[in-house]
Amino acid sequence: MRPGIGIIGTGMVGQMCHLANFAANPACNVVAIADLRPDLAAAAARKFGIPRIYGTHRELLADSAVSAVVVVTKRRATGPIVLDALNSGRHVLSEKPMAYTTVQAKTLVEAAQRQGVIYGIGYMKRHDAGVARALVELSRIRADQSLGRIVGARGWCFGGDTGRAQDNFVMTGEARPDGLELWQDGPDWMPDAMRPGYDNFLNVFSHIMNLARYVLGPSPIVSESSVEISGAARVTLDFDGIACTLELVNGSEGAWREGLTIDFERGAVTIELPPPFAEQEAEIIVDHDGLSRRLTRETSWAFRRQTDAFVSDIVERRIPLASGADSVTDIVLAEAVWKRRISG
Repeated sequence: MRPGIGIIGTGMVGQMCHLANFAANPACNVVAIADLRPDLAAAAARKFGIPRIYGTHRELLADSAVSAVVVVTKRRATGPIVLDALNSGRHVLSEKPMAYTTVQAKTLVEAAQRQGVIYGIGYMKRHDAGVARALVELSRIRADQSLGRIVGARGWCFGGDTGRAQDNFVMTGEARPDGLELWQDGPDWMPDAMRPGYDNFLNVFSHIMNLARYVLGPSPIVSESSVEISGAARVTLDFDGIACTLELVNGSEGAWREGLTIDFERGAVTIELPPPFAEQEAEIIVDHDGLSRRLTRETSWAFRRQTDAFVSDIVERRIPLASGADSVTDIVLAEAVWKRRISG
């Protein structure tokens, strides 16, 4: 039986990256959408052929045809809505960040475990076909020792043009209404002046931290960090003796530049990530004794692959590549980085 999908939040990302992809997946059925903006919800339903529209997420969760939901709402409202969905026994895919504090994140994971449902977080870069290709290459190199041992790693994100498509979503100009339950936007110890930068850090830079963990190991510690009030930062993560330094800078007006290089004694493997909304794969470059080789790219989109994986995860009862339980670590690391700014 095909899962019945409900989409909560029909803004640009909700439509372009989620609704369009779920509507195109023959293994599921998008049965309903919910949005506080009635004109936007109606326009999105017409565009994508969705039969039922609800004004709130609670109305959507009362629909017995909905077996799983995708939550793409304002970030401070994500946690409360996901908690309601998990407690209702629905499988959930939510955009990142999953929460603002470790306590909040663990509350969500505990709800998913209690209900026995699938809970995934939208770190779509783990689903990039180029990233999958890089993992195969890295596994081979580590096994045959052709480049020697890993000596370090470097990551970067200089946000610029997001590569969004202009023709696959509709907008109405309606103001986003108030009234949603909002979770606190940072730990109790965090001063109010830091919270906008922390929000930006989680929204943009948690992606590359999450990807570094996917490639190098799930549980690093923060060995060094320097973070600006804007959210820009330089962070070094220690993966059991392998140092990975991340350079994170806000708002370039040029091209989006983001990637990860794993340095070996005799070469390197580099993952050059596309802009977040661009329908293209990461490019993988292998350097060996001064010679560079680029792995062949194909045509796929990480968001589409993430959609397909979530549906398969539900059907096969499989742990997602970016599960809620694993993604708690990204919040733990973010808190550690920002706490160092206060403690010095």
